[in-house]
Amino acid sequence: MKDLFRKTKLLFLTLILLLISNLQGISQKGLTLDEALKIAEANSPTMKKTMLSLVRSQENLNAQKAALKSQFSLKLSPFSYTHQNEFNDYFSNYNLLESKESGGLFTIMQPIIWTDATLSLNNDFGYTDSYSRNDRDTSSYKGFSNKLTISLNQPIFTYNRTKLQLKELQLNLENTQLNYATQLLSLERSVAQSFYNVYQKQQSLEIARQAFENMQKSYEVSKNKVDAGLSAREEIFQAELNLASAKSDYENAQVLFENAKDEFKLLIGLSLYDDVIVLANIAVDTVTVDPAFAIDQGLANRMELRQRKIDIETSQFDLIQTKALNEFKGSIELSVGLFGDNEKFKDIYANTTDNERVSLTLDIPLWDWGERKSRIKASEAIIETSKISLEEEQNDIIINIRKVYRNLLNLQNQIGIARQNVTNAQLTYDLNLERYKNGDLLNLKIQTLYDFEKKAPVSPVMSMKK
Repeated sequence: MKDLFRKTKLLFLTLILLLISNLQGISQKGLTLDEALKIAEANSPTMKKTMLSLVRSQENLNAQKAALKSQFSLKLSPFSYTHQNEFNDYFSNYNLLESKESGGLFTIMQPIIWTDATLSLNNDFGYTDSYSRNDRDTSSYKGFSNKLTISLNQPIFTYNRTKLQLKELQLNLENTQLNYATQLLSLERSVAQSFYNVYQKQQSLEIARQAFENMQKSYEVSKNKVDAGLSAREEIFQAELNLASAKSDYENAQVLFENAKDEFKLLIGLSLYDDVIVLANIAVDTVTVDPAFAIDQGLANRMELRQRKIDIETSQFDLIQTKALNEFKGSIELSVGLFGDNEKFKDIYANTTDNERVSLTLDIPLWDWGERKSRIKASEAIIETSKISLEEEQNDIIINIRKVYRNLLNLQNQIGIARQNVTNAQLTYDLNLERYKNGDLLNLKIQTLYDFEKKAPVSPVMSMKK
């Protein structure tokens, strides 16, 4: 009775495990490596953040380019009223001023990237209704006015800030693009590693399942031997222990497989509630690689090297800006204007006045206690550090390519050994299976006169009669 209960319990557990496996297979979606890479590129959190950084850099550059075009602005003052009474010290009396004004200022401003100058066109139009009164006289005025001015402001003895800022944004965009491409390659490697890790756990689960089923069969054989009195009673206890161990291995393989799938789905940005299986192509293609050619290609194409060069250029820009600290610089401003006013709008330019202005401004630093000199040395140290980083990156690329090449040669040897092991394992399995069928199983059939494969008794006498 106890053996029957144990047998029923094992059968029930087996059915439960098979049922779970079948239910999981119903909603599973098969993914190839290429499909997983496409999903990861679109949904991976890392790639999403990198893409947003790329968008930010592109839009900053677009904004700067837009700022270099003609800028139009209009400032309106529809109505302004002023009423004030002030004491005039010279005449020792009070002056009353009351005015109503309206107007607008239209401006066109054009940055000039080649010289870092700014060219402006301003048109200031207004209407004034004013009244003033004091102890001596009273006056009033109603009329229109317009002031048209063209001005140019040109910095001198300094660097071109507009051109430098534009170049910085262009390098920043290029660096972000390179970073996106690097992240994409890194993601491809991570996805491939995780993909084949899931595949490995998937195959391990299948192996554990087959081992569990084989152990069940072995247990049945051992139990039949014990029941038939062909083996010692102690063998059934060892068979039960082996079966329990195989069952535990199967359950552990199931846990490792599910954990690997969750990590894989998180990496590629797939819903954690989706169930997948991986469809791997494990065919091996042997490719001949020339290590010297591989190194040349790496040094010519690796994006990290270009990024280190961008770091050097950016550091040089910082040095230019640092040298401008407390520098001798100046600016030239030219302005030409035309002013007219009249009580009648159509006669606003009947009597015009020319306005011209030329100015030169110089900024001459006298003493900064060595601040500029120290900051320049600090910036130069950053440039040298960036150059050293470039050399280190080049050496790392050469070393890594050599390592990968050596590993490829070693993996080719390992693949050959693994293939031979598979062949040997298959031969060993076939031999053991044949020994199992024609050896112990046949012996059990002879001893019990019962065919355990056909599930039927054996009667030699009836066979001879037939």
